[in-house]
Amino acid sequence: MKPRLGIVIASTRVNRAGEPVAAWVIEKARAHGGFEVEVLDLRAIALPMLDEPNHPRLQNYTREETKAWSATIAALDAFVFVTPEYNHSSPPALLNALDHLFFEWHYKPVGMVSYGGVSGGLRSVQMTKLTLAALKMVPILEAVPLTFFAQLIDKTSGALVPGDANEKAAALMLDELVRWQSALQVLRPAKP
Repeated sequence: MKPRLGIVIASTRVNRAGEPVAAWVIEKARAHGGFEVEVLDLRAIALPMLDEPNHPRLQNYTREETKAWSATIAALDAFVFVTPEYNHSSPPALLNALDHLFFEWHYKPVGMVSYGGVSGGLRSVQMTKLTLAALKMVPILEAVPLTFFAQLIDKTSGALVPGDANEKAAALMLDELVRWQSALQVLRPAKP
């Protein structure tokens, strides 16, 4: 059975610019073949701002949304976060999604596909890595920063048309995620 990869779409804005980026990442992951792919669109999932009465480490969730989110994340083996940069930092919806849980994230690798202007969203990636470390996740070195990504959007189709370097970076990131999830699997509890 293939490991399960969750692709997390971090932007929740109504007219978010990252739709073509997310579509490209999903297509690349499915074509890669190393994972069963599940798309986790934070806008569709619509987690409320964290208001559970108990700390996530207790796993004593009271809200149905949190229970469903816990089951979803616990069942996955690795992640790719597709993230923009908000004010030189992480999108609030991504941090909220991470903060809802604790043990469910442990010992799972994360690849990052970021997009933005001159920085390609790398400041968001760096800020998010602090939270990932606290959750015992492993952000892998291989990543795909899309600088000036709006210039990579085809005006006719609306699809992302990345360069060769971006294509190679995505393939390498997915290859590394397969390796890391396999190595970290021994640290994770058995799935029910």
